[in-house]
Amino acid sequence: MNKRIIVAGAGFAGMWAAISAARLVHLKKADDQVDIFLVSPEPKLTIRPRLYEAILESMDPSILEVLQAANVKYIRGRVIDIDPQNKTITVKKPDEEAQVNFDSFVLAAGSQVFHPDLQGLKEYSFDVSSLEKARELEQHLQDLAKEPDSTARNTVVVAGGGLTGLETVTEMPERLKSLFGAECKPQVIIVDNAARIGQAMGEKACEIINQALASSGISVRTGVRVSAIEAGGVTLSDGEFIPSKTVIWTAGMRANPLTRFIPGEHDSLGRVIGDSCLRAPEANGIYVTGDTVKVPTDNDGNYNVMSCQHAMSLGRVAGHNAAAELLGLPLHPYSQPKYVTCLDLGKWGAVYTEGWDHQVMYQGAEAKKIKQEINTLWIYPPEPDRDKMFAVANPDYIIVP
Repeated sequence: MNKRIIVAGAGFAGMWAAISAARLVHLKKADDQVDIFLVSPEPKLTIRPRLYEAILESMDPSILEVLQAANVKYIRGRVIDIDPQNKTITVKKPDEEAQVNFDSFVLAAGSQVFHPDLQGLKEYSFDVSSLEKARELEQHLQDLAKEPDSTARNTVVVAGGGLTGLETVTEMPERLKSLFGAECKPQVIIVDNAARIGQAMGEKACEIINQALASSGISVRTGVRVSAIEAGGVTLSDGEFIPSKTVIWTAGMRANPLTRFIPGEHDSLGRVIGDSCLRAPEANGIYVTGDTVKVPTDNDGNYNVMSCQHAMSLGRVAGHNAAAELLGLPLHPYSQPKYVTCLDLGKWGAVYTEGWDHQVMYQGAEAKKIKQEINTLWIYPPEPDRDKMFAVANPDYIIVP
């Protein structure tokens, strides 16, 4: 009986894990010895880094032809249970639940938005953590355009000053003018508990970010947090009430809850603390990758963040090692010392930094060109050509614009 690799998740890490595993199996002429499966509700890659945008077409391209070209079998369903001891998973399919055995398992199920116990958060807020949620936000804004002009209608509050919050808020002024009309004067507000928006990006990038916010007419509330949300507005921790019918929550992500089935140490985000080869140290034959793992990226004390930049490389390494273990080959340690950030800042442009100390390399229109290249080319699925896919699926390959 053939050995079986199962990859859970069709995101950036999952797709590349499956392709990378298939590459090594093919190179070692073991296609008739090892079967590779990818499990996900749909054979699609959601382009989550772009879900802050207004136009949502082409945000979930199919990867079915990619999987077929790589000789990866697709299972439609959702993993709902993992049994590390017996090496089985439970898959909820459209018509049934089924147990599936594995010899090597790669958990690449991603992350989801974190909802703290906050009054009105689930009932009255929106987010852009999934395509479904992004579409709900867009439909909400379109519906608001049919309502009479009012302060609450025209005001959008974005809670969270991280990268997603900044990209969402800087897109919003032009988005609202497009929907509500050029005569509309939208009020867009970003709220963050930090002393200054963007301070985690370093002093120079922080200055650029705040310049972009001011240029776009975006109001800033710092040193406060959202304490309650209702249908007509949001209350901040300093007591301020902001009339608004649109509150967008971007304040934090957590690893997919499936990580709870993996024994061993986890971090505060629910991620499994993996070893250098992305194995779950206390679960034989299980690899953790993408947003489900925390692992050093270099020898300088830096760790991966929840981003497609890290997920793609993590996926390549995890898939390679899942196959290497079954084929009796040496495992490949994960390393990703080069770190870049390209932050979209709406009409103003963008800012591009390199390194963990966020050295600004480009800003404004120049950085915007890089961001558009990343968003429209580098993060999309590869062409379904086996040789071309395998050429960029090795565990050392890193895309840098």
